[in-house]
Amino acid sequence: MSLIHALVAAGPTILAEHSAGKRDFSQATQTILSKIPPNNSKLTYVWEQYLFHYISEGGFTYLVMADDSAGRRMPFAFLTDLQRKFTSAPSSSAASDSPAYSQQGSFGPVIADLMHTYNTAPPPDELVRAQTELNQVKDIMVQNVEQILSRGERIELLVDKTDVMAGQATAFRRGARTVRRQMWWKNTKILALSAVVGLVLMWILAAQFCGAGLNQCGNKPSAT
Repeated sequence: MSLIHALVAAGPTILAEHSAGKRDFSQATQTILSKIPPNNSKLTYVWEQYLFHYISEGGFTYLVMADDSAGRRMPFAFLTDLQRKFTSAPSSSAASDSPAYSQQGSFGPVIADLMHTYNTAPPPDELVRAQTELNQVKDIMVQNVEQILSRGERIELLVDKTDVMAGQATAFRRGARTVRRQMWWKNTKILALSAVVGLVLMWILAAQFCGAGLNQCGNKPSAT
């Protein structure tokens, strides 16, 4: 188990406590309580292989003894929950002047249930949860990169096809310009030929009345 012993005290007076083990830590807890300054503070004491974490605020001390393997974040999360439950209890307002263990019957089971929860299924640590989510995102990104690399041949083939299509489009544009140029010259030749044919037809018609040299139309007959 990670959390071994927890208590709520008003100054050096223990109001309620719970121990998850069989060993008696009353002397150790009294020693730690005597060293806690009266001002608001949050600290960790080392005793043998155990750590005593506490939060002192508003004249009350919330203390938990834990294994070194529990670290600091989880025990202090437990103390924060313990403080919230105690301050929300109806009897907490008058507990500062209460005798020792006056809250044991009402608040001792609350400490026991909370310790059991944190020892069996502690709430997820926010930092650990954020790190887990970050690792999941990183794994997804790695998988995506691996999938892209595995499709390298398809990507290269797609690039080759794109290059071919670009070359075909360039050739098509060049061919279209050539065809337009050829059609322009063809239309120009047709127009020129039509003009020549028109002039020839006009000359033939004029030649029928004026002669082949077109000189008879200007000579009027003289009077006798």
